Amino acid sequence: MLSGKRKWNYLMALLLAATLMAGSGMAQGKGKSVTFTGQVTDFMCGAKHTMMPGTPEKECTMTCVKMGSKYGLAVADKVYELEGKEAELEKFAGAKAKVTGTLDGTKIQVTAVSAP
Repeated sequence: MLSGKRKWNYLMALLLAATLMAGSGMAQGKGKSVTFTGQVTDFMCGAKHTMMPGTPEKECTMTCVKMGSKYGLAVADKVYELEGKEAELEKFAGAKAKVTGTLDGTKIQVTAVSAP
């Protein structure tokens, strides 16, 4: 059993290590290769397409991307921002796709896009 002071030092060391990991991105999966299947959308609208109600998902996605929004991938209730392979993502706009890339928080640097 650790004494009071040793326990305090141990807890502080753990807290420092956790803080350093979070700050470096390790706790968020930074640099980790991932593959998700979801709907290719734009990052601004996500899965809802509330900016252009009644507009087909592909059309809304393409309009928002042309206006400056990044592509996104809606997976369940989370939307990931997609960077790279825009020409391939355009083919799947508004549809399901399997996206592989490097995860950094909620951003994926896309390395491959394919049918699910």
